[in-house]
Amino acid sequence: MKKFLEEFKEFALKGNVMDMAIGVIIGGAFSAIITALTESFINPLINSIGGAEVGGSIKLPWVDYTGLDAETAKTLTLNYGDFITAIINFLIIALVLFLMLKGMNKLMNLKKKEEEAEEADPEPTKEEVLLTEIRDLLKNK
Repeated sequence: MKKFLEEFKEFALKGNVMDMAIGVIIGGAFSAIITALTESFINPLINSIGGAEVGGSIKLPWVDYTGLDAETAKTLTLNYGDFITAIINFLIIALVLFLMLKGMNKLMNLKKKEEEAEEADPEPTKEEVLLTEIRDLLKNK
């Protein structure tokens, strides 16, 4: 049992697992922000420009809606507006993540190029410079 707990602790505290957990938490918070943006700004703009209601629904012809409260009636309709809102949220999140990843890749490439440049042309030490001069003098004699 002790070995099992040690293995689990090693797994759970690995960098990748912790990074993934942080990513999931931040993703959830980011998703809430995008949902608020869509519902508070984008949907009203679409409604005012196109005159169409994004939060629309289609009543099913075989369901009798008389006497039902609004919440129950909503559960018995096809709510295409909610689906469109979800698609808009997904597209915004995908665009932002794409731009973030593109920026991160660009930064990583810049860092990699700097490291390669440093490794390719290291400055010679004083000893190397002195030895090179001595070698050149010996060649000339």
